[in-house]
Amino acid sequence: MLHKISVLFGTLIIGVISQPVMAHEEILAEFNNEARVANPAFRGFSATQGETFFRQKHGGEWACVSCHTDNPAASGKHAKTGKIIQPLAPAANPERFTNPAKVAKWFKRNCNDVLGRACSAQEKGDVLSYLLAIKN
Repeated sequence: MLHKISVLFGTLIIGVISQPVMAHEEILAEFNNEARVANPAFRGFSATQGETFFRQKHGGEWACVSCHTDNPAASGKHAKTGKIIQPLAPAANPERFTNPAKVAKWFKRNCNDVLGRACSAQEKGDVLSYLLAIKN
């Protein structure tokens, strides 16, 4: 029995270790590096531009607020499926923007839904800067 518990615990630890957790600032630094490569004139992210991006429609039917609400510190609901979405702002949901694989997955999916294309590093960094500025 003790062997089974230690194997289970070891498997759990390996699973946790395989999910990299990064500080929000590290994710933002990665976007910063990507933005500098894409545009050598890049001068930094703007929470104000991120908020504008988050709230406006980009040629289609949806904006980020369509699912994440006008208050990213509150729970939202997927506009099409009705599935509840946990708060997007890290102040309200500390797990947000800590796993690089999840960040990449959700930006890819949501940008395609809202923009019909991938978001640029500048857009992702601006939106993340805005979300990090929100206090619960």
